Amino acid sequence: MVIATSNDTRTRLCIRITGTVQGVGFRPYVYHLASNLSLTGFVMNDGNGVYIEIQGHNTEHFMQQIQLNVPPLAKIKTINYDKKSIIPNEEQFTIRSTAANDVMTDIGIDAAICDECIQDLFDKTNRYFHYPFIACSHCGPRYSITNRLPFDRENTSMAAFAMCQACTAEYTDPNNKRYHTQTIACAECGPQLSHSIETIAKAIKQGKIVAIKGLGGYQLICDAHNEKVVEKLRKCKERSDKPFAIMVLNEQSANQYVHVSAKEITILKSHQRPIVIFSQRENKLSKNISPGLSTLGVMLPCTPVHYLIFENLIDEKNGHKWLVEKKEVALVVTSGNNFEAPILTDDLSAKNDLADIADLIVSYNRAIVTHVDDSVIKFANEKVFFIRRARGYALESIELPYEIPTTIALGGYLKNTICITRKNEAFISQHIGKLSNVDTIKTYRETLSHMHNLLNIKPECIAHDAHPDFYSSHIALEFNLPTFAIQHHHAHLAAMAAQNKLAQPAIGLALDGFGLGEKQESWGGELMICRPTNYTRLGSLKPFAQPGGDIVVRQPWRMAASILFELNKLSEIQARFSSYQSSELVALLKKSSHSPISSSCGRLFDAASALLNICKIATYEGQAAMMLESKVTIPTIADHSWHIIDNQLNLLPLFEKLLNCNQVDGANLFHGTLAAALAEWVVINATKLSLTHVLLAGGCFLNSVLLELVTRMLKQFNLKPVFPDFAIPNDAGLSLGQAWIAGNKMMEY
Repeated sequence: MVIATSNDTRTRLCIRITGTVQGVGFRPYVYHLASNLSLTGFVMNDGNGVYIEIQGHNTEHFMQQIQLNVPPLAKIKTINYDKKSIIPNEEQFTIRSTAANDVMTDIGIDAAICDECIQDLFDKTNRYFHYPFIACSHCGPRYSITNRLPFDRENTSMAAFAMCQACTAEYTDPNNKRYHTQTIACAECGPQLSHSIETIAKAIKQGKIVAIKGLGGYQLICDAHNEKVVEKLRKCKERSDKPFAIMVLNEQSANQYVHVSAKEITILKSHQRPIVIFSQRENKLSKNISPGLSTLGVMLPCTPVHYLIFENLIDEKNGHKWLVEKKEVALVVTSGNNFEAPILTDDLSAKNDLADIADLIVSYNRAIVTHVDDSVIKFANEKVFFIRRARGYALESIELPYEIPTTIALGGYLKNTICITRKNEAFISQHIGKLSNVDTIKTYRETLSHMHNLLNIKPECIAHDAHPDFYSSHIALEFNLPTFAIQHHHAHLAAMAAQNKLAQPAIGLALDGFGLGEKQESWGGELMICRPTNYTRLGSLKPFAQPGGDIVVRQPWRMAASILFELNKLSEIQARFSSYQSSELVALLKKSSHSPISSSCGRLFDAASALLNICKIATYEGQAAMMLESKVTIPTIADHSWHIIDNQLNLLPLFEKLLNCNQVDGANLFHGTLAAALAEWVVINATKLSLTHVLLAGGCFLNSVLLELVTRMLKQFNLKPVFPDFAIPNDAGLSLGQAWIAGNKMMEY
């Protein structure tokens, strides 16, 4: 028995830790650390994170070590502590049950299977051998199965599975790596696949398409070497050209198909397991996987099911060694959905909607609470940015420059996401998609409700895009709260500022396809001063007519014709586009009929791509620009190829030069000259205004060549381009910018 005396030199501390500290093995970590230091007390989850009380002679050592070796999925934000009175007779350190109070903690991510679980998965002596849902405190589902916080089993879809005796023993054993693992399960008591792994692998070998229920929704999988099945998948998904991603076993296998760097491999192998866009090598894959592009999206296996499929597809197995050997097996892995619909999560919908696509549909009997697509990531300037922010990153918090009123931002129309702020943090939803159909809108509303409940917030204001016709704008009126309509490009730039904790005014270059302007016109090539509550439009790209209106997005040749019209080269329109409705289009241009003007930079990429005969008709968003970028080798700059008059950047001289270029020379000339023109435009204005930070935002900056060139050129003039790590430059980042602006406006409301 331990008795406190007046000479007792022990101390007792109460410690509060916030961040991503629930469902990631943090309590067992604290338990072992405290026990090793002969400390008594307890650790527990509560609404704010983790609460600890420790007592003994080594409390100072505990505080020094607590942040040194945290579990891999844990992220500590704050640690605060106070001294308390010694508790007599306390003999041990324990893990207590979760305290019931208001929840303000972070949500754990859906994490790929860890190396230790992979070893168990293929160890014949292990009770988890070949169990498709093996997990531990360091891996497995979290966000996708969480109904509410805190992250305890009863609050997830694992509640349906009562632990067997063996799992209970591991769960309650402090020396077991699955101690207090909320997702612990085995073949005796856990989720089960509807079909055997052997059946799945056999179907893939036979050239069939298999729909498999993944972590956050159904995936469609087939052999990436099989030209016929890839073509069949394209036809069934109504996806004629948009690139697919492939899944390979490991980094050694990836190197057969793409050029990899150390940083890219680090992200590829991370717990999040995103699709990473690489420069493509010549390879033996189906040419129909990434048609017309020099890049290829690659991902590694994420779940035990994926690894088990690879084991069955690889004929020669050598213990665990095959896991790190180069293998030629490559699978096309894409979202299980119909055209422009959200990824499917429930089994009945998958059975009905995927029946015409998949030859085999594989489910399991654990519910997916919220859908989460695969994340897609790209590198430029040695930095990472999202093309799609979803699994592994959904609801990870972004620290804001300072605390703002609690705001719900409803995003835009394309690539929609939702953002909710809480104090000085912003939480962005997973990718939702284009709000153009009933299914996506249903998913949008479900995601909004789910986020609201998980984050346990009381919103003070609502933000939405200034376009009144967007569905997300309509929802804003339902809250009966102050609402703020945020101009599209201001939101783009504000997202970059918020991510970089930049609160002071900055010059901003917003380049994208479309955003509604102040007078209902189409903007997309804007130079602005961006402030937390307002903006000043300094200038724009020279506007051009869009003959036929919105149809130009899918028919880039129309923008090329518009450029030729401006150059007074009507005969060139007929010569280059005689197989299209060129005569009717010229008539529209002459009459200025049904040809709204736009300052969009995206439309300039379309025009250049069509003029160079690279892409005249686009079947997916951004196709013309992506194919144009794929032709670039060494960018070049043509002198006297732009004008800046009344702060309007006119690139007509550049387009005149493109008329006599081949595809590679034209792509090089377009990218190099556009970047030089943009840089000069920014430098002139930044110098005049004595601004040093330059925000770069909008979907056009998904173009790595353009981003790297503009950034390098601006730095030569001692300017500071702002494009932070893990940026969201396209419309998926709008919600963050909307939230930052509206929250600041609310403080002045």
